Amino acid sequence: MLCIALWMGSSQYASAHGGVAFEDDLCVINIGFLKAHFTIYQPQQHGSEEFCEEIPSVGETVFVMEYQHDFLKEMPVDFRIIRDTQDFGIYARWEDVQGIADLGPVTAFYQAPVIRPDGAFTVDYAFDEAATYIGIVTAQHPDDDRVYNAVFYFQVGGPDYGTLPWFFALALFLQGAYWVSNGGLKRWQERKSETQNNPITKI
Repeated sequence: MLCIALWMGSSQYASAHGGVAFEDDLCVINIGFLKAHFTIYQPQQHGSEEFCEEIPSVGETVFVMEYQHDFLKEMPVDFRIIRDTQDFGIYARWEDVQGIADLGPVTAFYQAPVIRPDGAFTVDYAFDEAATYIGIVTAQHPDDDRVYNAVFYFQVGGPDYGTLPWFFALALFLQGAYWVSNGGLKRWQERKSETQNNPITKI
């Protein structure tokens, strides 16, 4: 049961990293209260296959946001990718980004604010190494100083299992300890001893 609970917890983390989540089988990014359909492509390596957060290969990568709120079409929106040098991981938040004194040295890519009246925001970046990254989307209110943002973690070059193997190892250890403490080992040894002392005679 413990293994099942841990697996369910890890599944929840896999389906919702920060500002990106699955809704009705679509990958959606939440920029404050505003939403956009979020898709990642690697046309050279994987054709038209769509990805949400786990990017399988190093190389050219296209990020696409299709605005689901018309209000976003009026906003200057920027997009930044930083290397996750501080290991924020799936728990990365806007407050963590604000805590970085200088984003310059950790920034892998930056798209300056741009207004997309057609509601289609697209950026193209070629990753040159497999690593973990944090995506940051910022939308500026067109009439005042309100700012909306999304922060999400993603892995390039295969999934990052992080501490998950340790959770499974701990689960197996706890189950084994429970089995021994409840006499499982003793009963097994007794059955083994009975089998050795009472061999089955074949006719």
